[in-house]
Amino acid sequence: MRKPKDWGQPCPNPECSHYRLMNRGNISAISTYMTQSGKRRIFYCNKCDHCFAETRDTVFFDLRTPEDKVMMALKMLLVKVGLTDIGFVLGVTEETVLMWLDRAAQKAHEINTHLLRDLPVTEVQLDEMWSFIKRKHAQQAEADGESSDLNEDGRQWVWISFAPEFRLILATFVGPRTFESALQLILMTAGVVFGVPCFFSDGFSCYLSALIEVYHTLKTFPRTGKQGRPKEPVKEPHPDLVYGQLIKKKRQGRLQELVYRVRCGAERLTELGLSISTSLIERLNLTLRHALAPLVRKSQCFCKDRTQMRRRVIFFQAFYNFARPHMSLRLPLSEQETSALGLIHPKWQHRTPGMAAGLTNHVWTFRELLTAKFEPFHNQSNSG
Repeated sequence: MRKPKDWGQPCPNPECSHYRLMNRGNISAISTYMTQSGKRRIFYCNKCDHCFAETRDTVFFDLRTPEDKVMMALKMLLVKVGLTDIGFVLGVTEETVLMWLDRAAQKAHEINTHLLRDLPVTEVQLDEMWSFIKRKHAQQAEADGESSDLNEDGRQWVWISFAPEFRLILATFVGPRTFESALQLILMTAGVVFGVPCFFSDGFSCYLSALIEVYHTLKTFPRTGKQGRPKEPVKEPHPDLVYGQLIKKKRQGRLQELVYRVRCGAERLTELGLSISTSLIERLNLTLRHALAPLVRKSQCFCKDRTQMRRRVIFFQAFYNFARPHMSLRLPLSEQETSALGLIHPKWQHRTPGMAAGLTNHVWTFRELLTAKFEPFHNQSNSG
């Protein structure tokens, strides 16, 4: 007897009892239709009698453009090609490319939200990379040239938290170089890691305050019985919090000295045997500048508003974590595995940061990155 196939397609009908649930036996393929990109399926939910297309809830839904052209445009955005150049090569407008980028960024955010959770990270490196949006200096800039929180233009920074053991980008944020931006990055990082990892960064002063704001214990003071208002509780660093700084002292653009400072958690840092370093996240900054055109120095491809920059960064984060193999993470294949692969004998198993962290078991294709679907969190433990 033929058994129903689990198509990995959730029902998109909000009124259905199996809404957004996958592999429950309620979805079946009933027909196909031809598009410019080939044959696509139409699915049927036997719980609500609702039909939907294969591309529902993907980047390609309700697009008349061939999927190959959409993927080509999004790939070019990740290899330092500007919007004007993409429009010229593919024969589309810049607004169309930005619309595709918006869809891809939403899908990337969905992927990061569902997969980056409770990560067993020991060390987190923090850094911020300078850029500008619309103009190099905001019209209402601070005395040192920094843009305020209210300014969408001027000097902006790409904030990144990075897990060097997995080469995994944990969180990204685009904003001015302020305490609020540092706090936002730490909050986003705390939402994806398990426990309290060790944090290392450069000498930016706001990181320590932001870390204590997120990882802290309240120290209360007993009443003294004297007149006056009792003393307010004070936030102290969490007992497991470790934060170290690597400060580079330069003179006329040349590095003169490296200064290592442990701001809190020196004993735990010694027990773990870790050393203060930010080298891998600085190497990641170079990768970003070689991937995204607005981050190239002395470029004419800068973004006109902060939203477009955030979309590019979050899309690159998902691509980097799940679809881009990292050479330092590859594993050697055994002789038996090598001989079983035919005439071509590869020596290595290529892995992405997501594979190294145990979030996936394969290198994602670019189309998979744009069409991934997930269940809600509270239903994933009951699936199967």
